Amino acid sequence: MATVYLGLGSNLGKREENLRHALTLLSHKAEVEELSAIYETEPVGYKEQPLFLNMVCRITTNLSPEELYRFAKDVEIKMGRVPSFPNAPRVIDIDILFYDDRIVETKDLTIPHPRLHKRAFVLIPLAEIAPDLVHPKLRQSVAQLCKAVKGQKGVRKYTGGFNVSAICGRTL
Repeated sequence: MATVYLGLGSNLGKREENLRHALTLLSHKAEVEELSAIYETEPVGYKEQPLFLNMVCRITTNLSPEELYRFAKDVEIKMGRVPSFPNAPRVIDIDILFYDDRIVETKDLTIPHPRLHKRAFVLIPLAEIAPDLVHPKLRQSVAQLCKAVKGQKGVRKYTGGFNVSAICGRTL
């Protein structure tokens, strides 16, 4: 079983419900082990869009990195995500942040996620559940990366968050 960290984001429709639904669908082929709090965040890149809800989860899975990537993209499509321009608004976005301590570089997939060290909306929730996790390329812990990242003021804990202890029908 591989230990994987995923970033989830939504800024269209019922954002909170989108996160919950994505986690439920992911649980069909992975064990959801731990969830961060939900954070409301400013959009990156294209600014003329609604605020995002973002979170990070730790899962375990028997899927290979490539199989997990395809499964995550299938979940996005099933939930109504349509291809668009970079940084466009979306119902759901699922990114593989880390897959064990592996480094994967293919045409379609890069692990660790190539921009996670520049994204406060990823590092803040990731540091909440895995501060000591070490980036296998940068050789810094998530806590170190989080301390140095810009844009932290645009990341606020979401007060309307669902009860993470009951997600996917079990206590975490």
